[in-house]
Order: sequence, then structure tokens, then C-alpha cells
Amino acid sequence: MAEPADRFYESQGLRLHYVDWGNEIAPPLMLVHGGLDHCRNWDAIARELQPHFHIMAPDLRGHGDSEWAKGSSYSLTDNVYDLTRLMRFAGLQDAAIVGHSMGGMVALAYAGTYPEKVSRLVVLDGAFLSGSQPAPIAEQMSRWIDQLDRISEYQPSAFRTIDEAARRLSARNKRLTPALALHLARHGVRQGSDGLYRWKFDHYQRARAPYRLSVDDYAALWSRITCPTLLMWGDESFLPDPEAAGLLAHFKGAELQKIAGAGHWLHHDRLDVVLASLRRFLDAPQPAQAR
Repeated sequence: MAEPADRFYESQGLRLHYVDWGNEIAPPLMLVHGGLDHCRNWDAIARELQPHFHIMAPDLRGHGDSEWAKGSSYSLTDNVYDLTRLMRFAGLQDAAIVGHSMGGMVALAYAGTYPEKVSRLVVLDGAFLSGSQPAPIAEQMSRWIDQLDRISEYQPSAFRTIDEAARRLSARNKRLTPALALHLARHGVRQGSDGLYRWKFDHYQRARAPYRLSVDDYAALWSRITCPTLLMWGDESFLPDPEAAGLLAHFKGAELQKIAGAGHWLHHDRLDVVLASLRRFLDAPQPAQAR
């Protein structure tokens, strides 16, 4: 299948977008992107696994071709609710889920809330707990309000061409091939009435509201996950090693895979390794040349 079908569903009054790669008779597989990203960043993985799974990849609220929230409602719990709505809309009783970064945190929280609805779970550089004590609530409130004020005055980056946006992505991740950077940019920007291109995501995503889940909340959810779970981490990531951080103790039996020569975007930096691991963990056949 060359291109997926665009689909839409509603959650909390928002029109949210996802792509459907077809093959409805196969087991369902959800691919959940990270923050300030979009669903088409999964295309290389989706094309390889599509013969074996019914793949759906949502644009989280405020990302890609999904609507932006009104009033900066971008908490993790909102995204978990959106995932429940998508599962219901697609008529799925359960699914395997692969999540990257923030999408991994969403997938972990969903799997902890509904253990029976996730058959397998893979998290690409998205398991992270801050060990520091939260600031006093008044300080958190003040900081959040200041963030919202700054964002309201922020002028988003604008590009004359999609190629220019692709070069911006390449500057952030040196391992991106020119073709992949162009693909990510093409699906990640929208042309305005002035002819300039701007990122599709809502910059209010950056605000850190004071009503986030606590470390204990996350740990409690993770401890409820019953499906086979694979955590993947790149040894050049800015996130800490999950093993060294003691995160495995919060799971009933999670497997950790460390990938050399990869940063935060594992599936872009080491696609071959990630794909092989996904095939193994999800019980998908390896390609003939890899056997």
C-alpha cells in the first residue's frame, strides 16, 4: 500500500485525524507519535509491517491534521482519553501499541488504565520519571501562567519552501537522510495565506500545566500493565537509561533493549534495528533476506 487513508473521529469536541494503512483482517497495531511530531513519521515502519497488521496511526490533538485544543488542554490524560475514543471508533477490543517519546507515555498510561485492551506494548525512548520534588503549587501556577503569556506572543517559525523546513529538521538530527527530512517536513508543515509554511503543531503544547500526573501516579499505572512490554532506548538519547534510573522495577516484566548509535528518534536513527526488534517482539515474520 503506497499511501494510507485519512480518517477522522471526534473527542471532546475536537476533530482528530489518523491514518489507516488497511489490512483490516490482520491484528490491530497502533503507532503513537511523540510531541511536536505527526503520524506520518511512522511511514517507514508502517509500510514494512502493514502486510502483517492493521495499522492505524493517530495525530494527537494539536498535532498534524488534528484540531488544536481550545484553552491549552494538552495534558497526558486528555491524550489517553483521545486514544480510548479512537479504539472505540475503530471498533477494537484490544491492540498492540507502539509509542515514541510522549506517545510512549500516553501508551503506558493507557495500558495501565486498561491492561486488558493492550496485547503488546513497545515504547521507543518514552519511559521517563523525574526524581525531583515538584515545586510548591503557587510556583507551578505562576510558571505555567508565564509560559502561556510567552506563547501567546510567540511568532512561529516560517519557511519559504518545504525544502527550507526540511533543512531545519536535518539541523536538529544529523542522522536524517535528505529524503526522510523532506518527507517529515512535507507532512509536518502547512502553507498559510501568505504563502509561507509553518509547523502544524500548536505551540501551546509546550506549556507545562500544574495538573500533571505525579511520579507515584505513573508508577502505579505502569505496575498494572500485564501485556508483554518492550522498552527501547538509544545510547545517545537525552533521556536517562531506564535501567540505571530503576524504571524496570515498576513493571511486572518489561524487557529493555539498548540501541547503540541512536538518539531520541530511534526509528529514524537506526530503522533497521528497530524494525527487526519490532518484528521479533510482535511475532511478525522477518523479511526473507534477514532469515
